[in-house]
Amino acid sequence: MPMSLSVRDRDRRLALGLWLSLGLLPVAIAARAEEPATLEVTIKDHRFAPAEPRVKAGKPAFLVVTNLDSTPEEFESRQLAIEKVIPPGAKARIRVRPLAPGRYEFIGEFHKGVAHGAILSE
Repeated sequence: MPMSLSVRDRDRRLALGLWLSLGLLPVAIAARAEEPATLEVTIKDHRFAPAEPRVKAGKPAFLVVTNLDSTPEEFESRQLAIEKVIPPGAKARIRVRPLAPGRYEFIGEFHKGVAHGAILSE
């Protein structure tokens, strides 16, 4: 008789494990769906393209800035509290906190006359 009890206990544990796995699956899928968006921006001829990338308001994002120029550039945004020097031919991955709706300006500090843009949070 103890043998049947252990089989029963094992079956209960398996059922509980399956139930928990299936119960947590939607949570795992929802968490994956909430991964931060990635905004791709390039610097070429000391200009940002796109100059106004868009992000969903209230959601975090990553800004990936690729410098295609032969000189370094400093990505800077006082509103976002970001300063990052990007060497020529390099990429920088910058975390952007969840933003309220609005326009968040940035510049290329080394070429501020032409290197400017804004993240639009909508």
